[in-house]
Amino acid sequence: MEAPMQQHPQLQSSLSAFFFCFAASFFLFSLLLMLLRSRPWCACDVCRAYMTSSWADGGRFRNLGDWYTHLLRNSPTRTVHIHVLGNTITSDPANVEHMLKTRFDNYPKGKPFSSILGDLLGRGIFAADGDSWCFQRKMASLELGSVSVRSYAFDIVSAVLRRRLLPLLSTVAGAGCCDSVLDLQDLFRRFSFDTICKISFGIDLGCLELGRPLSKFAEAFDEASRLSAARALSVWPLVWKVKRLLNIGSERELRRAVRLIDELSQEVIKQRREAGTATSGHDLLSRFLASTNDERYLRDIVISFLLAGRDTVASGLTTFFLLLSKYPEVEAKIVEEIKQASAGGDVREKGSGDIVGEVATERSDGDGEVASYAQLGEMHYVHAALYESMRLYPPVQFDSRFAVEDDVLPDGTFVRRGTRLTYHTYAMGRMEELWGADCNEFRPERWLNGDGAFVPQSPFRYPVFHAGSRICLGKELALMEMKTVVVTVLRRFRVEVLDQGRPPKFASGLTATVAGGLRVRFRMR
Repeated sequence: MEAPMQQHPQLQSSLSAFFFCFAASFFLFSLLLMLLRSRPWCACDVCRAYMTSSWADGGRFRNLGDWYTHLLRNSPTRTVHIHVLGNTITSDPANVEHMLKTRFDNYPKGKPFSSILGDLLGRGIFAADGDSWCFQRKMASLELGSVSVRSYAFDIVSAVLRRRLLPLLSTVAGAGCCDSVLDLQDLFRRFSFDTICKISFGIDLGCLELGRPLSKFAEAFDEASRLSAARALSVWPLVWKVKRLLNIGSERELRRAVRLIDELSQEVIKQRREAGTATSGHDLLSRFLASTNDERYLRDIVISFLLAGRDTVASGLTTFFLLLSKYPEVEAKIVEEIKQASAGGDVREKGSGDIVGEVATERSDGDGEVASYAQLGEMHYVHAALYESMRLYPPVQFDSRFAVEDDVLPDGTFVRRGTRLTYHTYAMGRMEELWGADCNEFRPERWLNGDGAFVPQSPFRYPVFHAGSRICLGKELALMEMKTVVVTVLRRFRVEVLDQGRPPKFASGLTATVAGGLRVRFRMR
């Protein structure tokens, strides 16, 4: 006996047409609803300039961040709205404190953030909210705050400097020809990738050998970061979501990069498990392996460590040396402080104590090439110069949250439920009311008191390391690594930046990356 549908082909055809029309109608209705919410047709001057990229016309603004800074400076409340993005941007420290502390629960990362970066970051600490974030934060805090981890990390950084970076720079500085020109940004990205992989996973990728291409891990991570960041800048999220659904274009490239990252992460985890307690235990991943068997969770931890420890350090160091090339008087003061600390003379009593932190033992490589932990703690001017550099060029230029409920900011701005609220760290470092009339100048002295001791500012005024409950747990490790590199390099070399007259242009990404790199030449002192 034939099936009912086979007996009535006309009925089958009608039902198929009905379901198709229903699905198409639902899709169109959802699209219309999304368009009404996102207001992609907004004709205000700000949105028109963003949509057409006319903000870049005439070369007045080299970067989107410079244009945002201009808008915020001219806003009475230091808050602006980009309607086509559904984004409210602020540079008011009171708003930042409200967002990250006072109403912290109302401003999670949110589902839109997870949708944009979830393919790369997964459930890692940078994308998580709620109980998952609390658990990861507690675990990471216990590990990153321990003296043993800081001591282990310092040993790794010192070893990579002494055994790889210094010999390489000595060779390049002695070449004395066009071959001595290096891309400083590439150099620091390789260096920080080597150190973070050793500190976090106990593996040595050997990226700091310039004759070798970057590892597949590093290349895939760069590609995935760039493509994920492009999603956040899109006025039409539906476009990349459809591309992801159909697996075409940039979304296909992103999926390929993430797949490679997943495979390599699994291999890293497998190696650490197989190594067992005989060779494991010091690196951060081994410590987390003892607390969970969730492979996907461990993969997300691997990615979080890479994002936190590689690109941010490389970005901070690159722009530091860029600024230093324009302010030789600052370089001279740094070199003098390095000499005084290295001489081992009497150190003045300073109110802030050892700003690097306490370590159980004072470590040194024995040959004077790399400063000891104690010596780094004496260098308050170097510390201030790093903070000043990141005020002007923060490695992460802005950060966003999504409002759970309607809210009103301290400056009176109404924030509708679902709105993306962004605090713009790059712009905040250029606000005259926060840093004075010389806010565009590189002046480390603004961070020192009358005795020459470093004095920190409120993290809501200087959210380079974020603030509130989500303040960066790896802050001290990052500062230690950057400070060690700066002191070690400047003790032996002069760094000449080529084409230093042009302000940097940043490529789109999760962290600030100088487009085209930074060409430099090293000279022996």
